[in-house]
Amino acid sequence: MLDFSTPNIQKLISNRHWKGVEVYNRIKQIYNFVRDEILFGYNVDDSIPASRVLAEGYRQCNTKGTLFMALLRGVDVPCRMHGFTIDKKLQKGTMTDIVYKKAPKNIFHSWVEVYLDGVWYELEAFILDKKYLSQIQNINSTRKGTFWGYGVAVKDLRNPVIDFSINNTYIQSEGINHDFGIYDCPDDLLQEHHQEISIFEAFLYRNLGRHLMNYNIKKIRNAKR
Repeated sequence: MLDFSTPNIQKLISNRHWKGVEVYNRIKQIYNFVRDEILFGYNVDDSIPASRVLAEGYRQCNTKGTLFMALLRGVDVPCRMHGFTIDKKLQKGTMTDIVYKKAPKNIFHSWVEVYLDGVWYELEAFILDKKYLSQIQNINSTRKGTFWGYGVAVKDLRNPVIDFSINNTYIQSEGINHDFGIYDCPDDLLQEHHQEISIFEAFLYRNLGRHLMNYNIKKIRNAKR
């Protein structure tokens, strides 16, 4: 899945000159690209390779993580994937009522960890693009403290830690309810763990549910303030 040798990924790395910058800035620039230029949205499957994620331009936690790792591996930055499940309550608002009711309680989730100067940093906040998150903050302007909803689960909605500056970043971590551990690549994680839904539920998600969710997310992101 980390097919960083494909032409579109290699072209992106070359055009952005990521190999020519210092390692910290290399990580930061790639992180910002995946967070804000690959828009938050729901894909057909978690096993999509990085080259397809880049080509389609939108994704959620697991497939954004695949692209993030591929770009990091393509510029020689050590990285790994950490798998979890999260409570579906944090997705309320992104999902329409009927999709929310049918969704499994535990949703497959992951973040990426990068190695820099002897330390592994946990990076999760690349999942939501800044424009979308800003709209959620605007919609919930009176909320203070811990917040769950719209794809967010944080201790402080007003000041979530979403920028990488030699630190961990989080956007859904408060919703984690099971830890699968660390894996070298998404292929290994998916070989052992995946979203547990029936064949019929998977069919409904691929052909209806995700389209309703993506329409809803787009409407939120593009709403006039």
